[in-house]
Amino acid sequence: MNDQDQHEVTVRDNPDESRFDVFVEDTHAGFSVYKTVGETQRIFHHTVVFDEFKGRGLAAILTRTALSTSIQAGHRIVAVCPYVKKWLSTHHDFDDATDPVRREHLRALR
Repeated sequence: MNDQDQHEVTVRDNPDESRFDVFVEDTHAGFSVYKTVGETQRIFHHTVVFDEFKGRGLAAILTRTALSTSIQAGHRIVAVCPYVKKWLSTHHDFDDATDPVRREHLRALR
């Protein structure tokens, strides 16, 4: 592990932008965009880690924190984003809080 990999990673909800942001130290390193539908569902539809931060596991940290925070706030997860969908396929501790993608979810993203 090099010194760069030991920097502090933080994830913060950014409700004004409807996304969770990930930071390495104070530098914005990526985000995961969501849309809240109704009172209980949160659709995650796009996740990005900027090129200069790839390969550090930031997408996994971002996804775990974003989903956990959303669930703790009372939301159920709908994974439209391919990364979030793949991540959930190997993290079954989130199964009880996820809903399948339906047409109305896709329409809500238009």
